[in-house]
Amino acid sequence: MSLSDISLVDWSRAQFALTSIYHWLFVPLTLGLSFIMAIMESIYVKTGNEEWRKITKFWMKLFGINFAIGAATGIILEFEFGTNWSNYSWIVGDLFGAPLAIEGILAFFLESTFIVLMFFGWNKVGKKTHLLSTWLVTIGSTLSSWWILVANAWMNDPVGMTFNPDTARCEMVNFWEVAFSPFAIHKFWHTVTSAYVVASLFVVGISSWYLIKKRHESFAKKSILVGAIFGFAATMLVTVSGDTSTYQVAQKQPVKLAAMEGLYIGRTRAPIIALAVLRPGVPISDTVNHFIFKTEMPGMLSKLGYRDKNAFVPGIYDLVYGNQYQGIEPVFKRMERGTIAMIALNKYKEAKKDNDTSEMRLSLAEFRTNYTDLGYAYLDKPEDVVPNIPITFYSFHLMVGLGFYFVILLLVILFFLWRKTLIKRKLILWLAVLTIPLGYIATELGWIVAEVGRQPWAIQDLLPVSKATSHLSTSSVQTTFILFAILFTVLLIADIKILWKQIKNGPKE
Repeated sequence: MSLSDISLVDWSRAQFALTSIYHWLFVPLTLGLSFIMAIMESIYVKTGNEEWRKITKFWMKLFGINFAIGAATGIILEFEFGTNWSNYSWIVGDLFGAPLAIEGILAFFLESTFIVLMFFGWNKVGKKTHLLSTWLVTIGSTLSSWWILVANAWMNDPVGMTFNPDTARCEMVNFWEVAFSPFAIHKFWHTVTSAYVVASLFVVGISSWYLIKKRHESFAKKSILVGAIFGFAATMLVTVSGDTSTYQVAQKQPVKLAAMEGLYIGRTRAPIIALAVLRPGVPISDTVNHFIFKTEMPGMLSKLGYRDKNAFVPGIYDLVYGNQYQGIEPVFKRMERGTIAMIALNKYKEAKKDNDTSEMRLSLAEFRTNYTDLGYAYLDKPEDVVPNIPITFYSFHLMVGLGFYFVILLLVILFFLWRKTLIKRKLILWLAVLTIPLGYIATELGWIVAEVGRQPWAIQDLLPVSKATSHLSTSSVQTTFILFAILFTVLLIADIKILWKQIKNGPKE
């Protein structure tokens, strides 16, 4: 396949995915390291031990480098909504723009204002004032992520809105329902706590490298202590929030859940796949075994998705073609209702032009009866509601597997730290160093599950991605994709080189 064979939609998707993936390489460290810094500085203020001040300032320097470069990719990401996804922005701009505006006005300004005091106020304000500024930066960065994740969660579960047939736009009717929907709350906790794990692994890994090199040993042990305790606590929170997030997916996006677990045919006491290899090239309509091999934990998926190990969990086949025994209607029924809604909307617009109030009333009533399936009118066939199963399945299971590995590693590190023998455990120290990139891989995989798994929808059930793009030439998007790929790679290399230089220099004695 040549570059020109890939459609505008796929190039737009690829560009947004590229920007998001690069941006998310910087964000987790910013979120987690700000918290770790605040804890370290709190210990300094509490104990008066100058070594904790030195430790805080070292990690703060790495935080600053990462924050500055990460902000550049984040700004580009928000601009892409207007350049590449103008149809989407037109339809949901009044609603989607609100959390992004709050993020910019409140959270980002809070973060940006106090970050100056945090970096340059060490000898200009009192200890407690400086500590307050550090905590406000931490709170600001966390609030910033809250509003971004509220916007993303709304795309998965569009609540607190109504579709205005006069403007053909989604409009907010309940701000609090949007800001505090269960989907948003659980998405926020899972995403933020996973970021804390990434930052903890970074701190533990870098500090372990110092121990291997027999440099700054006291600094490294204290950093590992804070990083490992914070990281272990975060892994526990990730586990809990992962459970509640999956429950939300089961209720709102059952096709995504089925793809995550490779559940083709629904069943009671549905299992979680512990280890498996998918059989490639088997269509979803085929009822043969879709796995080359698999090991299962019976009943766990039913428990996870419906809080009942005997519950029926619909498979991909059920969700696409229907299951009358379980009351699941086939997708083509929703496609029919979506088409009725689309025709009624067009009739309403024509009647409005003609000032035909009777036809307007009838068309509007028919539209409102069926508009929740409006997005299905754009699908070509029922199978279009199924995301890429291999990508979703393997990403999910690799992410979960890495998560369990992080729990074990941090627990082992804390054990040897408690035994005061960690410095002798070279294998554990090297594992900690090599685990730094695995933290990033795990959190990126989480986003791949979330975003690939909800395809084909830009807004769940209302707007497919294929109808959300701007009217651009494919060559324009190809060109900017290549430019962004080069730019982001340069930024990433610069970030790594600057960080590595500071790490090699180490904390000032």
